[in-house]
Amino acid sequence: MDELYRENILDHYKRPRNWTPPLPPLDQVDLQFEDKNPSCGDQLKVLLRLDDDRRVAELRFEGHGCAISQSAASMAGEELVGKSVDELLQLDQDFVLELLGIDISATRIKCALLALKVVKSAALGAAADWEDDAASAASVPPPGGTGSAAGF
Repeated sequence: MDELYRENILDHYKRPRNWTPPLPPLDQVDLQFEDKNPSCGDQLKVLLRLDDDRRVAELRFEGHGCAISQSAASMAGEELVGKSVDELLQLDQDFVLELLGIDISATRIKCALLALKVVKSAALGAAADWEDDAASAASVPPPGGTGSAAGF
């Protein structure tokens, strides 16, 4: 089963969805945030266009990094359209880790969660904190969610 998830991760890495380029930039950007993983240098920026109900109508990611960080952003992007800003704030690390579907080592957890961090930061209008215990996670998915509006 891990092989299927690994193939999906590589597919999203090689052909990312909701990325500029190859997609054109958004004409209107209502929320955005850019951050990096201090451990490895992965960088990611999210740009969100909201509809009149403050739900994600379109999004784009920009950035560079490892297969885990870039694939996690691509996979998450497919799930975010239609979510309200409040729903974005309620997302926790399980959201991304379940999309990836493989165990993530403690050294790669911030790679996996960078997309979640920039999305929540954009929704907050300020930098969301890294989850305090994320670096000590042995493997994923962890039991139960530990997310909050300001951290994950």
